Amino acid sequence: MAEARELEELQERVILLGVSLQDDRETRESLEELEELAKTAGAVTVGMEIQNREAPHPGTYIGKGKIQEVKEKILETDATGVICDDELSPAQMRNLEQELECKVMDRTLLILDIFASRAATSEGKIQVELAQLQYRLSRLAGLGKSLSRLGGGIGTRGPGEKKLEMDRRLIKNRIAQLRRELQEVKRHRELIRERRKKNAVPVAAIVGYTNAGKSTLLNRLTQAGVLEEDKLFATLDPTTRGLKLEGGQEILFTDTVGFIRKLPHHLVEAFQSTLEEARYADLILHVVDVSNPQMEKQMAVVYDTLRRLEVTGKKVITLFNKQDKLEAPVRIRDRQADYTLNISARTGEGLEELKDLLEEILTENQILIERLYDYGQAGKIQLIRKFGQLLEEEYREEGIYVKAYVPREIYGNV
Repeated sequence: MAEARELEELQERVILLGVSLQDDRETRESLEELEELAKTAGAVTVGMEIQNREAPHPGTYIGKGKIQEVKEKILETDATGVICDDELSPAQMRNLEQELECKVMDRTLLILDIFASRAATSEGKIQVELAQLQYRLSRLAGLGKSLSRLGGGIGTRGPGEKKLEMDRRLIKNRIAQLRRELQEVKRHRELIRERRKKNAVPVAAIVGYTNAGKSTLLNRLTQAGVLEEDKLFATLDPTTRGLKLEGGQEILFTDTVGFIRKLPHHLVEAFQSTLEEARYADLILHVVDVSNPQMEKQMAVVYDTLRRLEVTGKKVITLFNKQDKLEAPVRIRDRQADYTLNISARTGEGLEELKDLLEEILTENQILIERLYDYGQAGKIQLIRKFGQLLEEEYREEGIYVKAYVPREIYGNV
């Protein structure tokens, strides 16, 4: 019991700060999401403060009057720090820390911290450390207490924490080394993609807002065994798994890191090789949490992020997930998608329709053949079985009659 009390005492208590430029409601929604991020990072929110301004204060993010209010709230709630809903400049972070006399964090630092705690593979750790170092490099002069190793808590976790005392030269050297390692990862990914292309196996990238149910969908379709949690950024490292459809056609599904509003540009750059999976996929499965009140805004964030990644010219299937959480089905449209389906990845509702739709789309890019093969050409039929859709197969005296759909990529080989 004493141990539980000690853990409770160590838990960070934070006040969330936001600046509303136009829409106070949107700012509040963003702060509610920030509260979820803080919870994921292990902190408890003890207050929220919004200031209406034409622009964030260039020196302290919020104005003097609001700073005084926040100082009083820190004393009232026994808060250990504040988290701002935007990325702060080094000067803003340093000045606000001095004014409030407590730990100051911003949204970017919080997301980086969550990524650091979630990264499991060597690739994920490299990407997170690179993003952390890029963020910290510009803030070396003014980090102060907020990122001190001795302070512990949010912002000090992960592979990047031991770099805090390095000077700029050493950090730049480390960044260069990490970029070289990521180039190797990128080359490795490109080789895998080339192999897939050569084998003519279509790829569907699963994208969506964080916590929309992407991992649950992948697990349900392919028994991938990926971690499922009702938390933001439960999984970071991409997983690719195959599924054989009813007609015999094989398709690969690749899960990607979840998107979020104000996704830090450091992360987009560091996770470029992972996020590129969507760019090189044949299809995009856009998973949407239909039970979330901010669903439409989350969809807009996903499409904006896809545009930033230059993911264009792909067929998009939008899957309105978590139908099991609704009291009654709701008819929703997505004008940017080619197809829409209502599903529940958890219960399996709509997934058979999804498989049928995938088969229909894949068939569009295939050629119907009717051929008679010599018995010595049975290897070609194996190729059709693996990458095409075998409709009829009949063993005759003169050879093997085959009627099948085959991908254009392997048409010349069969």
